Amino acid sequence: MITFKTIKYKNFLSAGNTWTEIDFQKHTTNLIIGTNGAGKSTMLDALTFVLFNKPFRKINKPQLANTTNERDCLVEIEFSVNSRDYLVRRGIKPNVFDIEVNGNPLHKEADDRANQRILEESILKVNYKSFTQIVILGSSTFVPFMQLTTANRREVIEDLLDIRIFSAMNNLIKEKIRVMRDQSKSLDLKKENIKDKIVMQESFINELEERGNVNINANKEKIISLDAEIVSYMEENSSLEKSILGYSEDQKSVTGAGDKLVKLNNLRGKISQKVGTITKEHKFFTENTVCPTCQQDIEEEFRVNRISDAQNKAKELKKGYEDLEETIKLEQERERQFNLLSKEITKLNNGISQNNTRISGCNRQIRDLESEVQRLTEQVANRNTEHEKLAEFKVTLQDTIENLSDKRMEMSNYDFAYSLLKDDGVKTKIIKKYLPFINQQVNRYLQMMDFYINFNLDGEFSETIKSPIHEDFSYASFSEGEKMRIDLALLFTWREVARVKNSVNTNLLIMDEVFDSSLDGFGTEEFLKIIRYVIKGANIFVISHKSDLHDKFDNVIKFDKVKGFSRMVS
Repeated sequence: MITFKTIKYKNFLSAGNTWTEIDFQKHTTNLIIGTNGAGKSTMLDALTFVLFNKPFRKINKPQLANTTNERDCLVEIEFSVNSRDYLVRRGIKPNVFDIEVNGNPLHKEADDRANQRILEESILKVNYKSFTQIVILGSSTFVPFMQLTTANRREVIEDLLDIRIFSAMNNLIKEKIRVMRDQSKSLDLKKENIKDKIVMQESFINELEERGNVNINANKEKIISLDAEIVSYMEENSSLEKSILGYSEDQKSVTGAGDKLVKLNNLRGKISQKVGTITKEHKFFTENTVCPTCQQDIEEEFRVNRISDAQNKAKELKKGYEDLEETIKLEQERERQFNLLSKEITKLNNGISQNNTRISGCNRQIRDLESEVQRLTEQVANRNTEHEKLAEFKVTLQDTIENLSDKRMEMSNYDFAYSLLKDDGVKTKIIKKYLPFINQQVNRYLQMMDFYINFNLDGEFSETIKSPIHEDFSYASFSEGEKMRIDLALLFTWREVARVKNSVNTNLLIMDEVFDSSLDGFGTEEFLKIIRYVIKGANIFVISHKSDLHDKFDNVIKFDKVKGFSRMVS
């Protein structure tokens, strides 16, 4: 059982920087009164905020901090579950979320999301939706059970009957089935892979035994053929080398022609220069009898001698130049022959190089063929080993088939468990077992409130409502007061179911404005008798605008605005 002890809050909504503290256990019945905006319903928002991190009313979380102080928004609640005492503290600006168990911090190293999950699943064992169905009724923003979707109705009842564990188990089994299906697929693939290996190995063994020697002999013949090719290339290279040797000998006779041509061309240049000089001298003495520089007469004998000498030297140089030209032509021919021989030698060397490349390729092929011959020879010699491999493949295949069969059998068991734990399985059977009790209690509470209808929930959580004369109704067709009676009856029933199942049993019951308009025509005294004497072990808080109810409750809590802040004033 969850026993709520106290709640206190500050800088929360309209509450200021002083603590507002409410004792949940001191009185059995409590009336909370105050004008609109005084802060009567703030406790509801503080309660769900500190426990579930969301206010009860439709208020954005950042808006929970008091707009005047704008910081240090904090809510603390104390409660016990069985023999453990808990303190939960949650705040905004700065963000705070602490859980203490018997005075010791809980999982400080965990993040807020993980601690929230622990709070709901392991400590309270109830979520926001189910908590509000059991503890709170009557707020304008509250969605009663009858207005929930079918899925949400199921969720509430499963929480009450403490069978949500079946859903968790079902999810675990579903994940297990997924994993096992993946494993089965892997085993199927492995099985097919091994089958392929067996076929390949059997073919390999047959080929090894039938064609092994044939392949060996064929490769040996290729080796012989390549050896012959190598010999042919080597013989061709020998012939080419002899030709190169002959050309080299021929080159010796014309070696050096190039160097001689350089020297002869230099000499020709010098002769040409000399001829030019003699020609100028001959022309000068032929054309001049007076020195153009000093204007003196040139002696005739001297001038005639210089002309004669020039003519003689010119004749000699002409004869030498002609002899030189003949010599140059001879050396040019020798150089041409040298170059032709060099080209032929280069061509022959290229032929030798190509043959050497072919020889290398043949040798490489021979090495590959020899390796293949060796491999095939070893395979033929070791065919027993290949048979052993085949036997191993077959053993592995059998093991895989057996493993796959076991997996499929196990998965079939899980499928059966999954079918049992689905919504239409064992959970439905348990729910159907409690439905008569639920319907009985709802109708019992309706009769206590002088509302004589026959209310019935079926296995699909759809309601059937009939009058004593068997006229069918729907929840939507009733007045607000009649709807409130149905909602109250369901609330009381859920608490009774929780008490019987000890699932979400709690001492706290809060009803917001149920006396103000919705219970028209129903006596306050009769209702108070129900909540005081029928709802056993509860600390009840009723929020109301009515001022004439003070004497009907053990305790009255009044809220008012003091200097702009909501405070308890009595």
